[in-house]
Amino acid sequence: MTSRHVDVLVVGAGPAGLAAASLLATTGARVEVLEREQSPGGVPRHCAHRGFGNRPHAWTGPAYARLLTEAAVHAGAGLRTGVTALDWAGPRALTTVGPQGVQTLAARAVVLATGARERPRAARLVPGTRPAGVYTTGELQQAVHLYGQHIGTRAVIVGAEQVSHAAADTVRAAGARVVALVTELPRPPAAPARTLDARLRHRTPVLTGTTVTELLGRGRLSGVRVRHRDGRTATLPCDTVVFTGDFVPEHELARRGGLVLDPGTRGPAVDGALRTSRPGVFAVGSVLHAVESAATAAREGAHAATAVRDWLTDGTGGDPTDPEWPGGVPLVAEPPLLRIAPNRVTPADRLPYLLRTALPLPRPVLYVTQDGRPLHRERCRRATAVPHRPLTLTARWTHLVDPDGGPVHVTVT
Repeated sequence: MTSRHVDVLVVGAGPAGLAAASLLATTGARVEVLEREQSPGGVPRHCAHRGFGNRPHAWTGPAYARLLTEAAVHAGAGLRTGVTALDWAGPRALTTVGPQGVQTLAARAVVLATGARERPRAARLVPGTRPAGVYTTGELQQAVHLYGQHIGTRAVIVGAEQVSHAAADTVRAAGARVVALVTELPRPPAAPARTLDARLRHRTPVLTGTTVTELLGRGRLSGVRVRHRDGRTATLPCDTVVFTGDFVPEHELARRGGLVLDPGTRGPAVDGALRTSRPGVFAVGSVLHAVESAATAAREGAHAATAVRDWLTDGTGGDPTDPEWPGGVPLVAEPPLLRIAPNRVTPADRLPYLLRTALPLPRPVLYVTQDGRPLHRERCRRATAVPHRPLTLTARWTHLVDPDGGPVHVTVT
């Protein structure tokens, strides 16, 4: 087993990891990016629709993935694909396996950009046999856009959020018909304009308040059994079903390293500089909040690059024995809010906070308090907050936080 040393080791070549690597490499740091897939770019590389980047409808997913990859390589970052990080070999060292065999890579700083994954059918406890024709969104997009596979002729999409509509677009691109979008929500979130137009053209029904209770068929899927909110059941004939949404962070490496995990996000707990509970180890992108847009992930990668540079320069990053580490005090999102990221706060933090809600909230107002003391009040930009869409909380109030006080609470009315 060979050993090597670099300044910064980035695990994951999605938008967050590539953005961090690009900026850090321009400072002269020796940066190496590891990607277990054979191609860099993360999820965008198999998302054929436009809308990636900071401008509306700027690039398709594959074009955006190529843009980020080329920027990182041009900046001088080393990029290795087909390499998996197996485990930690030290505070900032990882054991990896790839085409060159097993290696140990030690770094002065590590950036975890391992992303998120959709929970498959088995994890959602949907009973039935194990027929062909069952996908998650990522599996579907790779099958169609990367490998040109035939997926069937009639598909049911489980979910009715943005990623569900992207899955429906992929089904149509493969020449199949979308039978229905099925969601447990009483009403689906608004879809992008391009998707609404497509739905009108294809007249795809959206079944709200409906749950998939069983997969039917042997050898090949023949249909799905659904139950409506009023107790009625029905069978939807189809040969393909796509389970969308319900993302969870790819936190295996963080967990194996003993990093503190946030109970709300289930990803690594981080402060406003995206520092984890292990000094010199940072986390960015969808591993923190499964899942937000590629542009959000890239912004976080760029934000973390500044903190990593500071760590490389003067070793700032906190004391791992501090019981309040990661830096600052815990930040708690109260129900019906599901989670918040970052989830630790210090007076110096400037990164906006991302939240999700479990229920539709008309004209929502966010309140921030600490030990009963009001710190901030903010009306959300969205007229109605809905599940599966982010809410943003500015960081204009962080200077009011008492570093020695209790947890900071975020509530909504």
